[in-house]
Amino acid sequence: MNETGRPQDFPMTNPRADRVRDVAKLAGRPARLKRGRFLAEGPQAVREALTLHRERMAAGGSAVVHEVFASEACLERLPELADLARATLLRLASDEVLAAMADTVNPQGIVAVCSFLDVSLDSVLDSSPRLIAVMCQVRDPGNAGTVLRAADAAGADAVVLTGSSVDIYNPKAVRSTAGSLFHLPVVLGADVEELVGYCRERGIGILAADGYGTVNLDTLQDENAARRLGNESVTSDYALESPTAWLFGNEAQGLSEAELALADHRVAVPVYGAAESLNLGTAATVCLYASARSQQGARVGKA
Repeated sequence: MNETGRPQDFPMTNPRADRVRDVAKLAGRPARLKRGRFLAEGPQAVREALTLHRERMAAGGSAVVHEVFASEACLERLPELADLARATLLRLASDEVLAAMADTVNPQGIVAVCSFLDVSLDSVLDSSPRLIAVMCQVRDPGNAGTVLRAADAAGADAVVLTGSSVDIYNPKAVRSTAGSLFHLPVVLGADVEELVGYCRERGIGILAADGYGTVNLDTLQDENAARRLGNESVTSDYALESPTAWLFGNEAQGLSEAELALADHRVAVPVYGAAESLNLGTAATVCLYASARSQQGARVGKA
């Protein structure tokens, strides 16, 4: 890095160099597990990774980003990324090198090597969470990333993936989070029965998203809204403003009977058109926002 905060003017140009191959191996799970590191690709993901890195380093924490490889054109187009990368190692790289490192067919000009970010279940539950998204046996990396992004947008406090779910550090999953992986705590490898037990000990309710559920999400929202407005004659099956963990199931089979049995209620998102059902990402978004809206409304009501 020179005095202006820009990388040295000697870009990496050999896509077959050992360092390039070493970085590219992080697209595979064995290398990620061995090193405890993964790849963030593209300006959005790298920007969020570097922002978190700066915050943690300022607080005396551990590094999030270890290396950034970027094209000259990317840094000229997005100079703020070079500014953010001052706290780590920034290297210029040719498009050919970035293509060899990245998992995508058309890389976006920047790649970062990051440390694993997942935290323990205890640390999440001890922080008094109000909204948790739990993925049970979710196998598709794109779906997992989409649910994590939806949880972030809804203001959830954490995301939990069970032991049989996809590796969230899979490059496709990381891309699908659009940077949200760097915004909220993520727990990996959880046992769903253990999770539910710990949640109940802390007064966190369990709702299962189930297309065949007997509780209608729209009705539940209407009843909760009426109750918050002072209509004491209205009762509801569940107070959506309560601390809640939502269970979301496998893309093809949904939640298993054993997983459904753990929930306080099985909640169905109503389908008013001809579609057979909603995909996982859409259903998770609707459910999480239902809880988030009720929780926000309860806060406003108390203000």
